[in-house]
Amino acid sequence: MEDIDEKNDIIDQYDSPESSDGEIHRSIHLRGMYENWFLDYASYVILERAVPDIEDGLKPVHRRILHSMKDLDDGRYNKVANIIGHTMKYHPHGDASIGDAIVHLAQKDLLIDTQGNWGNALTGDSAAAPRYIEARLSKFALEVLFNPKTTDWKSSYDGRNKEPKTLPVKFPLLLSQGVEGIAVGLATKILSHNFNELIDASIDILNEKEIEIFPDFSSYGMADFSKYNYGIRGGKVRIRAKITQIDKKTLVINEIPATTTTTSLIDSVISANDKGKIKIRKIDDNTAQNVEIFIHLAPGVSPDTTIDALYAFTDCEVSISPNSCIIEDGVPKFLDVREILKMSTHRTLSLLKQELEIKRAELYEQLHFYSLEKIFIEERIYRKIEKCETWESVLKAIDTGLKPFKKNLPGKVTQQDIIRLTEIKIKRISRYDSFKADKMIKDVEEEIKRIDHDLDNLIDYAIAYFKAIKRKFGKGRERKTEIRNFDTIQASMVAVANQKLYVNYEEGFAGTSLKKDEYVCDCSDIDDIIVFRSDGSFNVVKVTEKFFVGKGVIHIDVFKKNDERTIYNLIYQDGMRGKSMIKRCAVKGVTRDKDYYLTKGTKGSKLLYFTANPNGEAEVVKVYLRPKPKLRILNFDFDFSTLAIKGRGANGNILSRHSVRKVIKKEEGVSTLGARGIWFDDTIKRLNSEERGQFLGDFKGDDKILTIMQSGYCKLVNYTLSTHFDENMILIKKYDPEEIITAIYFDNTIGKYYAKRFLVDNTEKKQSFIAEDNETRLIHLLPEKAPRIEITLEKKNKEKVKEIVELKNFITVKGYKAKGKRLHNGEIKKIKLLETESTAKNNNTEIIPGVEGSPSGVSLKENVDITKL
Repeated sequence: MEDIDEKNDIIDQYDSPESSDGEIHRSIHLRGMYENWFLDYASYVILERAVPDIEDGLKPVHRRILHSMKDLDDGRYNKVANIIGHTMKYHPHGDASIGDAIVHLAQKDLLIDTQGNWGNALTGDSAAAPRYIEARLSKFALEVLFNPKTTDWKSSYDGRNKEPKTLPVKFPLLLSQGVEGIAVGLATKILSHNFNELIDASIDILNEKEIEIFPDFSSYGMADFSKYNYGIRGGKVRIRAKITQIDKKTLVINEIPATTTTTSLIDSVISANDKGKIKIRKIDDNTAQNVEIFIHLAPGVSPDTTIDALYAFTDCEVSISPNSCIIEDGVPKFLDVREILKMSTHRTLSLLKQELEIKRAELYEQLHFYSLEKIFIEERIYRKIEKCETWESVLKAIDTGLKPFKKNLPGKVTQQDIIRLTEIKIKRISRYDSFKADKMIKDVEEEIKRIDHDLDNLIDYAIAYFKAIKRKFGKGRERKTEIRNFDTIQASMVAVANQKLYVNYEEGFAGTSLKKDEYVCDCSDIDDIIVFRSDGSFNVVKVTEKFFVGKGVIHIDVFKKNDERTIYNLIYQDGMRGKSMIKRCAVKGVTRDKDYYLTKGTKGSKLLYFTANPNGEAEVVKVYLRPKPKLRILNFDFDFSTLAIKGRGANGNILSRHSVRKVIKKEEGVSTLGARGIWFDDTIKRLNSEERGQFLGDFKGDDKILTIMQSGYCKLVNYTLSTHFDENMILIKKYDPEEIITAIYFDNTIGKYYAKRFLVDNTEKKQSFIAEDNETRLIHLLPEKAPRIEITLEKKNKEKVKEIVELKNFITVKGYKAKGKRLHNGEIKKIKLLETESTAKNNNTEIIPGVEGSPSGVSLKENVDITKL
C-alpha cells in the first residue's frame, strides 16, 4: 500500500484510537484509483482485446492466431490444439479463449481450411475438442494476408518473440468478415458484407465513383437496409427468415436471420405458441447441411396470418443495431462502412506500391550482380588475383579491374559486391555461358520495365489485382441475403385470438377474467377495445383481465386502427330537448384512454339508435315520433344509404325536429362501400390499398388474384392484404375465369418446344400446367386473346426459315393438365413475339434459346417484362 501511496498519491493513512482489543486501525481512501487504474484497464481492453485495427481488420487474438498458423504452415493440416499452444507464445490469455476465436474465425469460411467437426453456425452446435479437429490457412489467406517484407514487427508480450503490429492485408477483410466486440465503456458491431460486392466497390473507389454497400449474411434470409445508416450508431437492420407455404397446413423455414440459430428460433416459436400469440400443432427440425424447419398449423389457422405472426412474435424477424467502431493510430474512431472501405482500398494500393518498389529494388540488385559477374568472368578479372598474397590486395585488385566498367553498371560497386565475386566457384567460371547471361540480364531489364509501368499506372494495376482476386476466389461467394423493403407488421393485426372478452353491463366492467358475465368476442391479449355508451361517448382501452368501461354500454368490440370499412350508423338526440340527428361515420385513429363523442357533446344528449357494420352496410330504419297536437305523420322510413360517410367529429344531418319515441330496423342493409381497389407493391411483395405499385383492379365478394410462377404453376389467392407471394412469381393480375392463358415451354427430354392454351380453374389448389422437373422450363406466357409469334427454323443445310404462328388457330383451348401441341418438328433457333393489340405499345422481345436448342438463354427478367403486358 505504501508503493501505491507514493506512486498515485491516493492513500491517506491515519491512526485511529485503539479498539477494545488493542489493535490500531488504518483508513485507506480510494480517490484517484478509478480515474487512473480504470482508464488504464479500459484502454487495454479497447486496444488489445475487443476492437479491430483499421489497417488489417483484425483483433489481436485473430492476428496472433493467423501469424501462428503461418509459422506452422507446411501445406498440411495442423491439430488445433497445436495451433492454440503455438499462439500462446504471442497471446497472453488462456487456451479456451484462443480456441473459441479459432472456431469463430474458421466458421467465416474465408481464411481457414478445416477438417473435422467444427460445429454448425446454423444450428449452434459447438465444435469438437481441439485435439480432434485440424486446420490450415486457406489459399486466399496465404495470398492476401502475409508478406514479411511489408510487415512492421514488434516484440511479443514476454519479449521472446516477434509478432506483427498489423498484417499487410490487401483486401477489405474487416467488412468481409464483420466483427463484434464489447470493451469497457465502448462496443463495436460491424456487419459482414459480400466478398464480390466489396471488390466491385473497391474498384469503383479506385475509379473515383460513388459506392453503396450493404451487409450480407452466411445464414441467407431477407434483410431491410433502409435504415442501415452505413453502419453508424443509430442505424438498424431488420432481418427475416424465409418462410414458404407448402400447403394450407404446413409452413417451411429454409433460411434464418443472422444472429439466430435453428435452436433459438424454434424455442422462440414454441414460446410464442405457449403464450397464445400463434397457434401451431407441432414443429419439426430437419436441418442438416441446409435449414429445414417444418411448422404444422392448427386446424382453421390462416397460413398468411401465421407468417406475419411469426415475424411479429418470434425470432423469424430480428433487428440488429450496427456500431461501426475501429482503432486508427491507436485511437478508437466511429466511421461509416464507406469510409472504412475507402481506407482499406487505399491501404491495399499503398501495399501494392510497396511490394512493387521492393521487387524493383531486388531486381536492380540482381541486375547489378549479373552485370558484375559478366564483367568479372568475360574480362578475366579473376586472373588479376592470382599473385595477390593478402585478402586486402585481392579486393583491391578486383576493384581496380572493375573501375573502367563502373560507369555502365546499374548500381554502385560495394565491398560486399566484391566479396560475392570472390565466392564464385571455378566450376561456374569454366561453364559460364555468355549468351545465357545476356538473356538473364535482358529478362531482368524487361521485368524492371514492367514494374516501372505498373508503378506509373498504379491504379490500373490495383484494379487488375482486385479483378484477379475476384476471378480466383469469388466463385461461390455470390450474395446470400436478399435485399428487400419490409412492411411494418402490426402485432395486434396478426395476434391469435387467445382470450375471450366478457362484459358486465350493470356494474360497468369488462375483461378477460369475467367468465360469469356476458361473452362479447374472442380477442388477443394485446388488442385494444372500443366501448360506446348511451350518452354518445366512446373510448379505446387496452384489454386486461378486468377494466372499467362505465355504465350505459351499448356496444363493445375489438378496435382495429385505421379501419375504413367498419361504419357506425347512429341516431342521437342533441341535448335534453334538441333535434334528432343522424350520421354515418368511421373511427380510424384515436388516443387510448381518452373520451370522445359521436354527438355534439351537448349535455343530456343520448343515442336513440346505433349499429356497427363491419363492411359498411346501410340498413333501412323505421322512426316513430312522439304524438303531439297538429303532428300528422307519426312514423316514417329512412334509408342510411342516402347518407354520406363522414368523420367521427361530424354533427350529422337533421332527422327530425320533433321528439323521437323509438327507432327500429326495418330492412337489413347492403354494403355501400363498393369494390376495394388493390395494388401490388413489387418492392415488398405485398398487397396494399394505398395506391403503391401495380394496380390489380377493384375487388369485392369472392374475387380472386391470379399468380403464375416461373416454375410452371398457377395459383388463385384472395385479396386480403396479409397474403404472401412466392419469390419466383412472374405474373400477378385479377382473376378472370374467361381469360385464356397461352404458354410456350421447352421439354428437354425430347428437345422440343410446345404451346398450349388453357383456362385457369376457379380453385385455390395449385395448378401445374407444365411438368415440375428440371427437364421442362417455361419460356413464355401470353395472357392475350390472339397471340402471334415468329419462329426461326434451321434446316439441315443450315438455311434459316421464318414462320409466323397464329397461336389462336394453332391450338384449341384445353385443360391446364393437357400437354399441348409441338410448335414444330424442326429445330427452332429463335422465337419472337409479334405485336398484337395488347403489345402494340411495347417493343418486340426476342427469346433466344441456348446451345442445342435448350432455353438457357432466356432470363427471368425477359419473362417478367413480357408477361406484365
